[in-house]
Order: sequence, then C-alpha cells, then structure tokens
Amino acid sequence: MTVSERPAATATPARTRRRVPPWRNPWRRPYVLAAITWAYILWSLVPVLIAIQFSFNDGRSRSTWQGFSRQWYCCNEGSVFEDPSMFHSLRNSLILGIATVIVATPLGVALAMGLTRWRSRASAVANGISLVPLVTPEIVVGSALYLVVVNLYQFVPLGRPAMLLGHVTFTVSYVLVIVRSRLLSIGGEYEEAARDLGANSMQAIRTILLPLLTPAVFASAMIVFATSLDDFVVSQFLFGSADNETVPILLYNAVRAAPTPALNALASILLVGSFLALILAYLVLRARRRGSDESALESLADWG
Repeated sequence: MTVSERPAATATPARTRRRVPPWRNPWRRPYVLAAITWAYILWSLVPVLIAIQFSFNDGRSRSTWQGFSRQWYCCNEGSVFEDPSMFHSLRNSLILGIATVIVATPLGVALAMGLTRWRSRASAVANGISLVPLVTPEIVVGSALYLVVVNLYQFVPLGRPAMLLGHVTFTVSYVLVIVRSRLLSIGGEYEEAARDLGANSMQAIRTILLPLLTPAVFASAMIVFATSLDDFVVSQFLFGSADNETVPILLYNAVRAAPTPALNALASILLVGSFLALILAYLVLRARRRGSDESALESLADWG
C-alpha cells in the first residue's frame, strides 16, 4: 500500500474551549491602561491649556474669561514686551540658557568621551560621581553652590556669572548621560577602521565620531536649554539682585501680588520656546536617520 492509499488518520476531536473573561486574558487590548494613560495626560495638560487660554484674555482677570485679545503679549501697556521687568527677565533667561548650552554641551561631550575610554578601577567611581547632580535634590545643589560662591569662590560674583556656574554644574550630567549612551551604542569599530586607514586619533574623532554624535549632542543641547530656562531653585539662590531675575524668579515673586494675564503670556512664551527646541531636535534626528528603521521620535524619547 502506497503512502497515498493509506487511510487518513482520524481527526482528534477538538477540546471544548472555555470562554476566558476579558479581564483574565493577558493578550487583550490594554483598554484600562490606555484609559489611565490618557487620563494622566489630560490631567497634566488641562492646567497648562487653561493658563495659555487666559494669556489671551481681554480683561485683567486670570479666572474669568472676558473675550479674546493679544494685548498681554505685545503693543499694550502691561504686556510682556512693554513691561520692562518682564522683558528684562525674558532676556536674562534666554541669555543664561544660551550661555549654559555653549559651556555645558562641549564640556559634557568631552567628559562622556573621556569616561567611556577610561578603563581602570577608578572609572566606575568617577562615572558614579558624575551622575550625582542628577540624583541630588535641587535645593541642596542650590544652597551648596550659594555657600561655595559666597565663602570660597569669592571671585565669582552673585548674578549672571554665579548662575551660569550653577546651571552648568547640574546640566553637564544630562549631556554626559545622553552622549555616553550614544558612544556605547556606536562602539569603537569606526575609529579603529579610521586609524587603520591612516587617520590619527584626533582626525578619527573629528571626521568619524563627531558626525555620528551630532544627533545626541544636539538633543542634549536642547534639553540643557529647556532645563536652564525652567530652573528656579538654583537661580533663586544665585541671582543676587533684581537686575538678574529670570522668568521663573519673576513669576514666583509676582504671583503672590495681583498678577495680570501678562504672567500667563510670559509663561506661554517659555512653553513655546521649549516646544520649538524639541521640534528642532526632532527635525535634526529625522534628517540624520533617513533610511533607518528607527524613527526620530523613538530616538528622541530614548535619549531624552
């Protein structure tokens, strides 16, 4: 009897499957988790959206809607760009944020490259110490910096120099973490190949490594800029006089008086600035990752 002539095997009757309740099925769609996530997002965004809404209020109230107007942003008495203190604080925040990026970004990149290549027993200790500002409460960092500047580093005056020193101190760690993770993912093969082809160490870093690090460096610079704009505690300890007030300090001092919607407008401008920084980081990552399977948004989320 050939194989084709053999009688077909009797099919085993399928077992009666019991209906599994939806709440016991581990592979069901996570409706509850999605609902909790969206509820958290709405809970976080609604106050921000309300604050932005009242920055366009036609009256002076910050709780009663009186119509739409752009008077609190520009070209009207008491607006952000017509109020000297608000405009000055906005300019101070932007200058301090840009200066922090200029100092902290290359310093963090250099530290990341050095700590990645350092192979000794002390390297683990140095890596741990470099991350201390990330886990230290900000009020501890601010008070410690104030005592150091006043008692030890007396050549650094309170005001913009001390604030720059403080912002660089706690933002370098962000650059270090992001760039170091990118360095570990790149590996050392590209540099070794460049040196095999005749390049020295500096040429390999300049022509091979730095272009590969560009997305991570830019993303870390945007995070440093946004963090510096938003900082209050360290700036409050080190700002010195009213001439060096930043936007967070001004908001804190003015909100206890009788504020106008101009404060909402000032906070909205900072929020838009942060979003623009993230959008720029996304566009750079998107341009650098054309042809890659990973999206720019995933890269930004991983590094951020």
